[in-house]
Amino acid sequence: MHVEDLLRLESLDLTLLWGDGPQLTREISGVTATDLEDPGRFLQHGELVLSGLVWWAPADDEAKAERFVAALYGAGAAALLAGEETHGGVPEVLVDACRRHGIAILSVPVHTSFRAVTDSVYLRQWGDLSRRPAAPYALPENVRAELSRLLADGTDPDTLLTRAVAHLGTPPAYVLSGTGRTIARTPTAGPLSVRRAAEALTATTTLSVDPDASPYGQWHLHLPDPGEAPPRMLHEIAEVLAQHRRTRLRAETRSRAAASDLLALIDTPSNPAPAPLRRALQACGLADQGPYTVITVHGPADDGGALDALTEALRHLTGCGFAVGSLPTGEPGEATALIGARTPTATGTGTGTGTAAGRDTPTDTIATLKNLWVTLQSRSADVPLHAGVSTAAATPQDLKGALTQARYALTAARSGKTPGTGHTPGARHTPGTRHTPGAGQAGGTRQAGGTGEAGAAEDPAPAARITAIEDLTTLDALLTGIPADVRTAFGIHALGPLADDTNPSYRMLLKTLDVFLAHNGSWARTAEALHLHVNTVHYRIQRVEILTGRDLARLDHKLDLKAALLCR
Repeated sequence: MHVEDLLRLESLDLTLLWGDGPQLTREISGVTATDLEDPGRFLQHGELVLSGLVWWAPADDEAKAERFVAALYGAGAAALLAGEETHGGVPEVLVDACRRHGIAILSVPVHTSFRAVTDSVYLRQWGDLSRRPAAPYALPENVRAELSRLLADGTDPDTLLTRAVAHLGTPPAYVLSGTGRTIARTPTAGPLSVRRAAEALTATTTLSVDPDASPYGQWHLHLPDPGEAPPRMLHEIAEVLAQHRRTRLRAETRSRAAASDLLALIDTPSNPAPAPLRRALQACGLADQGPYTVITVHGPADDGGALDALTEALRHLTGCGFAVGSLPTGEPGEATALIGARTPTATGTGTGTGTAAGRDTPTDTIATLKNLWVTLQSRSADVPLHAGVSTAAATPQDLKGALTQARYALTAARSGKTPGTGHTPGARHTPGTRHTPGAGQAGGTRQAGGTGEAGAAEDPAPAARITAIEDLTTLDALLTGIPADVRTAFGIHALGPLADDTNPSYRMLLKTLDVFLAHNGSWARTAEALHLHVNTVHYRIQRVEILTGRDLARLDHKLDLKAALLCR
């Protein structure tokens, strides 16, 4: 495929900003998307470079654009495709730099995604395998022709993998997800547990199928014993699987659009009418009867990372259907899913494994997700991945309440103060390992749903957490779900002058109040704990009552001040 071929694809709607005959006839060897200011060391000769131009700002000087294009020239890039979305167009200084270095530059309109460009390139490269000369390829011509037909027919990954290695004697082979889920395997490959599959990801005989995918959505080709298969041949098989994955992603994009419509219907001031809600559930392949569970995740804000993370987690569930999408009122990096029974005809991306008869219960669902969470987090260790899970919703009309619960639990998880499964971003972790939680942690090594056995490594100060609404069993835990600014405001108003941390006298009174409430209002035990005379404790508590306007002989006033202390 040549650069000029891209301009002939009406679906991409690309515009040539600069380039002539020699530049437009350059052959494209692959595609790389980058927003690094100097991407040269990551590029291969002949690659098409996609950039959203996040690295450039209008205030930057001409030299910055010059350095970027010089890096492309030095690496032998075929052309630059620059996105218009970030700056409303392509900066003229970038066009001038491409002209000086002799690199064709095309603009990508807002309505054309980089993934669409990538798919178009690889479709062209793999869609005509049977007519290409055999010399440049390690796979035999008849195998390439068969794989091309299977791709066009939309065959399942098990069949595609089996046929891809059939000429090698059908050795055991697997396609694995980044969390150890088996996506496909040949008939000669025995079942792998999630733990063993996660360990296989680090083997030297494992290849990444699509390195450009998000960390949560990557596939891996694993051959325990590749035998005499040339490495180049395995890479070509991986490229075939990558094309199949991209085809599935297009279907998944449509499923997410339907899920977002369903979530928008639920996330309204009043409960939606039964008929539209039932139709929206059916459009997502979900039954119109419960129980349902709602989960909301907050993670990477870039390029649908949270959507990919949540989708991958839910694929570990047994016999469940699910719809993953975005709420119209959600924050960047937030994704929400509704989990329920599948309709009898539901197929495609929004389903877990197994049969309806063996479907996970809502309790199993939470346990499976908690066991999986650290492994999932380890796929992108620098960005904490938080989640909140609702209780079971019995009917579609209960979904609005379940969504409210999930978002509340997510706020609690992000506070870092609730019980739940946690992980510190950046901590070293081997996928598939598990631990026995300490006090206050849920999840642990309990298995549920058959496949949810990837567990958590022990971390002293977990930052990424999954919290279920059922974990909020204390006043302290319950308060963590309230937005931080609301908690702060409550604490200030309830404590009155005592909220002033700069006053040493008020800090002393707050400490006395805290110990007094912790000892159930016992004057003697408070005095003992603080090494004070009982009369001193009486005096200090009287001062607290005067400053706060509360009567600590009353239970409700004690609760008010206890809550205020917890909200600080």
